Order: sequence, then C-alpha cells, then structure tokens
Amino acid sequence: MIEQLLPASVVAVETFAHDDTAEAALYPEEAALVAGAVPKRRREFATVRVCARAAMEGLGVPPRPVLPGERGAPGWPDGLLGSMTHCEGYAAAALAREGDLVSLGIDAEPHGPLPEGVLEAVALPAERDRLTRLAALRPGLHWDRLLFSAKESVYKAWFPLTRAWLDFSEADIDLVPDPGTDPGPGASSGTLRAELLVPGPLVAGRRLTHFEGRWTVQRGLATTAVVVPPV
Repeated sequence: MIEQLLPASVVAVETFAHDDTAEAALYPEEAALVAGAVPKRRREFATVRVCARAAMEGLGVPPRPVLPGERGAPGWPDGLLGSMTHCEGYAAAALAREGDLVSLGIDAEPHGPLPEGVLEAVALPAERDRLTRLAALRPGLHWDRLLFSAKESVYKAWFPLTRAWLDFSEADIDLVPDPGTDPGPGASSGTLRAELLVPGPLVAGRRLTHFEGRWTVQRGLATTAVVVPPV
C-alpha cells in the first residue's frame, strides 16, 4: 500500500500485523530503549524496525540498529535516508539512497475521525474550509484524519533538512482527490501540496517553498507520503 505513494527509487516494506516475535530481533541497544515500555509499545517499536531492516536489505545494505536521534528522528546507515510509521495493526518503513531523493516522510493513521478538538489545534482556517468542501464532495472519507497524517509526513520530511521544529500552523496543506477514484468505502487516493509558511530548507542552494506528496485511504488506514526530490 505505502509503495503506491512513493517513487520507484524507494524501497518500502510494510506489515498489517505487529509481530509478537519481533522483539527477539531487536539489537541490544534498541531493546534497552523500550525495556520499561508496555508490551504494545515494545511490539510496535520492534515490528517497524523489522520493516526498516528489510528495506535496508532491499537496497543492498547490511541490517543495523535504528536508534532514535534528535527529536526521535531515526538514524539511518550512511548513504541512506528514510522514514518509519506505525499505528494499530500497521507498520511501515521506506528507505532510499541519498542522491535519489533529498528527504521523505511517511505516516499512517487509523481511518477514523480525529478526537474532539484536535482538528482545531492542528488545522489552519483555510485548511478547515477546504476540508468542509471535500467532505461535501466525498463524505465517506475522514478528511480531518487525512490532513493530520499529511502534517506528520511533512514534518518527517522537513526535520532531516532543517533540524528544526515545524509547527502545524507553519504548513498549509491542500489535499486533492485523484479524478475517478472511489468516493465511497473503497480505496481512494490523491495528491497533497504543503505550502511552507516559514522559510524552507536550502537544497543545492535553492530555498524550498513547498513539499509535495500523495495520499491513499484503504484497508481502514489513511496513509500519506511526502517526497523531496533532488533539485
């Protein structure tokens, strides 16, 4: 599912079940980070790293620990960049070689409405207006959850380039359905564009003003991906 949102240069690995045996595959330094966590957290932490190591192997890179760094961003082997996500019943990792991409971010969320008050906290007025119009056009989709996921993917692509926080209010995201995709309970997909409302990162001497990506809703999940290609 996640690979549908990404270019061919990206190796994406996903699973729709958290593996109860994945903990045994953790490296000691990874296991130490979740030793005191509840079982659900340990399973999710371990399962997404199983996906990440499979993606490394897909790129011909020997598996290694994936340790969180600054603000929890995963640390990748030299020469690779990537992103991970997990939620109830799903985990995925997407990796690419530096040079093929500049950055990427992925996120998956359960396809249901956001808790009360969250949309007001994360969405700009213009974004909420667009969601109202989208909900009238395609009422079967939880556009608020999709926007939240897109904000997460944008941040995951932003942070490795800037090492700085990006507030929810600092990117204005427009979600656009693909023409002809199922407006009902089946799979739906589309594009996203995030206008950066603060100075963007410099890439090859050029300051980025926006990020672009794709989204899909299927199998009970709202999934988004943002890709920053070479300039």
